[in-house]
Amino acid sequence: MKGKKVGVVLSGCGFLDGAEIHEATLTLLALDRAGADIRCMSPNIPQMHVVDHGAGAPAEGESRNVLTESARIARGEIVDIADVVPGDIDALIFPGGFGAAKNLSTFAVDGPACSIDANVSRLIRAMHDAGKPQGFICIAPALAAKALGELSPLLTIGNDADTAAGLAALGATHVNCPVDDIVVDDTLNVVSTPAYMLGPSIAPVALGIDKLVAEVLSRA
Repeated sequence: MKGKKVGVVLSGCGFLDGAEIHEATLTLLALDRAGADIRCMSPNIPQMHVVDHGAGAPAEGESRNVLTESARIARGEIVDIADVVPGDIDALIFPGGFGAAKNLSTFAVDGPACSIDANVSRLIRAMHDAGKPQGFICIAPALAAKALGELSPLLTIGNDADTAAGLAALGATHVNCPVDDIVVDDTLNVVSTPAYMLGPSIAPVALGIDKLVAEVLSRA
């Protein structure tokens, strides 16, 4: 019998234009090992752009859908985030990757002047209002900073000064943190970890994500 119902919000497939695949997979693995009932979700919207991950450059003339691409990671088991409400899940986790800053928001382009997908913002706010825990990995804390900025969430993206300043401009309080650790905002029930904002490889990233998942589940 499955345990807590945990939503995992994906932002495409591939770290340069979607969800960071290592971070997403590590999150799913940690949740499954803990016996969680995983509910993958994504906005049904076009990607900002498509990046050729071999060349590291935009692929001109290509377009992809965030939900369709996210379904690759979810092995097809995915729903539109527009259809999800806090009553459906006990906790919510956002893996990182540039998709969080390009597709779920415009933070990669606009910095502190960014906008955020309406359904992503709605669900983050609604989960907060319901008192349910949320985890934000890598660059995804920018989403929490945008959606909950007036509440001054305690967050980390590691130790990059410019990115930390961007979160602070959105209202967050940034805390420097190593890749294998987490920052917990007890008041807002929010947990974050740097992951590939620091790297340098999958093993240390896994340590931080494992801690984040454990902490989120302990609060669900």
